[in-house]
This record gives sequence, structure tokens and C-alpha cells, in this order.
Amino acid sequence: MTDAVRAETKGAVYAITLNRPETGNAVSDAAIVRLGDLLEAVDPAVRVISLQGAGSDFCVGREPPPGAPRKPMEALELRRAHDIVFRVYGLIRNARVPVVAVVRGRALGFGFALAAVADITIAADDATFQIPEFAHHIMPTMVMSALIDRVPLKALMHRVYTAASFDSDEALRIGAISEITSPGHLDGAVATLLERLLAAPTPALLAVKEFARNAQAIDMNKAVEYARALHAVINTSSEMRRG
Repeated sequence: MTDAVRAETKGAVYAITLNRPETGNAVSDAAIVRLGDLLEAVDPAVRVISLQGAGSDFCVGREPPPGAPRKPMEALELRRAHDIVFRVYGLIRNARVPVVAVVRGRALGFGFALAAVADITIAADDATFQIPEFAHHIMPTMVMSALIDRVPLKALMHRVYTAASFDSDEALRIGAISEITSPGHLDGAVATLLERLLAAPTPALLAVKEFARNAQAIDMNKAVEYARALHAVINTSSEMRRG
């Protein structure tokens, strides 16, 4: 299953690719574990993580386990089985460096959650998005956990309850992605973004991610004090003066 998710370091960029284009990059449980392991193994020298799918789709979601249906699991067993998904969402959200997702084609279910939980998401203008779980009689709180701080609640509830697919314009409108470009310009837009991120001083790059990761969990006054402290520490550091 190693080849289903691959990673390579390109300078200061750690590029992760979902690598089953023949299935729309559907991910098995083993592939999700592998993705989590790769996210945990990021070298300290890495300054940006990129995440994309091979071929024409980003990720069409989780793949059903092979073979005959398994017997129903007890609640604790089921919770442990699903922790591999929550682990990946948490590793992206809590990564010390920015995570950039690149979306072509379909981003469905788990794939949509991956795209939305990334810090910056650039999508082709013909990409499609969906939270299809309700249509399959699945209660999608796993996906919702990745989106709850990314997408306004009314938009999230509508997409969950209807299970309708939607386009890049709608994904941008609700805040699930950051930028839209034509398929032919997607690689160029990503390259420009990575160049700008890597041009920033490392302390500032990491501090922005740190503040974004932590500030929403505290009240406004404490968030402001946190911002003041980070601003003073980072902007007066010798590393910032060296660029």
C-alpha cells in the first residue's frame, strides 16, 4: 500500500501525492494510515507541505473494505477504527508549517475534508466537491469535524443534509477553498504560491501557522494578547532581520 500514497522532498517542500489515479485516488484504511505516517514524519527542514492527487481527481473518498461485510463493531472498536481519519485531519490542522492542497477533478467525502482542512487550497475551476455520506445512510460527523472551523455552519449543514455536489465557485464562496484557476494554469498558480511562501522568513511562516492553529480556541482578549506577544518576539528576532 506504500505506493498508494507517496511523498518526496523537493527542497523545502514536502510533496505528498495520493497515487491511485485509476480509482479517483480513493483511499483504503491502509492508505489513510500511510498518509498519517507521512505527515508525522515531516523533516524539521521542511517549510511547506503540499497535498494533491495523481491523475484527474484529487480524492473521491474512502474505499469500502474488500470482501464480505464485516460483523457490526462495538462502539469502542468502531471509534478506534475511525481514529485513523481523525488523526490525519489533526496532523494537517496542527502541522507546524502551512499545508497547501491542490484540487483537480473530484474531491468527495474524505477528499473534500482533506481539501478544506488544508491551510490554503487552490482548485481548478472545473473541480467538483461533495459530502455524499447522507446519501449512503452515513452520519458524516468525521467530515464535519474537519470543516467546522472552515465553513460557515449554515453552508455546512446544507451541504451535509442535501449531499449535493457543487462547483469550485460555490466551494470558494463558502470558504472551503482559497483560490480558483483554470486547469491549464493550476500548476503555475501552485508554483507561484509555493515560491511566495518559501520567500517568507521562516519564523514568520511558522508563527502565522501557530497563531491560526491556536487563536480560535481562546477568547478574543487572550487571542489579541497572544498576537501581541508573537508579533513582538518574531519581528525583533535576528532571524527575521536576516530574512
